[in-house]
Amino acid sequence: MTVSLAKGQKISLEKPDGGQLSLVRMGLGWKAVQRKGFLAKLLSAGQEIDLDASAVLFSRGQALDVVFFQHLTSNDGSVRHSGDNLVGGAGDATDDESITVDLSRIAAEVDQIVFTVNSFTGQTFQEVEAAFCRLVDETTGVELARYTLTGGGPYTAQIMAKVQRTPGGWQMTAIGQPANGRTFQDLMPELAKHL
Repeated sequence: MTVSLAKGQKISLEKPDGGQLSLVRMGLGWKAVQRKGFLAKLLSAGQEIDLDASAVLFSRGQALDVVFFQHLTSNDGSVRHSGDNLVGGAGDATDDESITVDLSRIAAEVDQIVFTVNSFTGQTFQEVEAAFCRLVDETTGVELARYTLTGGGPYTAQIMAKVQRTPGGWQMTAIGQPANGRTFQDLMPELAKHL
């Protein structure tokens, strides 16, 4: 059963039987807003929207590693990016980009992983529809949680969620904080506020 996450909501990454999840996937999907009318279609021709998913790995507030379209695998091999999708999809709820995290292999010093979405081509989320972020148990394929990019505001990035190591295991928090920036590097000062 999927949990629809609200901003700031936390969920424990625990299986229904009480066991710990070991392999999770953070999926991102979107499509460009469809323009109405002949002139609008002409003006928006060639306006593909390139959203990028990134995962920044932290230890005690310091960034240790990042997985994004130019660095597809973390240094320890525990976090992997599916590759860069430059145009999005059909808005049919499938992942256009994804980041898989092997929680059992994450380096011991990593205590948080923050997931971000950026509009690399610079369009705001007003020009994106059917955008979502979801967490899937990669072992079973079951969707655990979903966060919808709602409102379509005048910003070019979103700090989506974080996974955090706790004494009882890993926990996910939906952040849902709008921001501005074309890459994860632009968001580093904002990310620090959510650690």
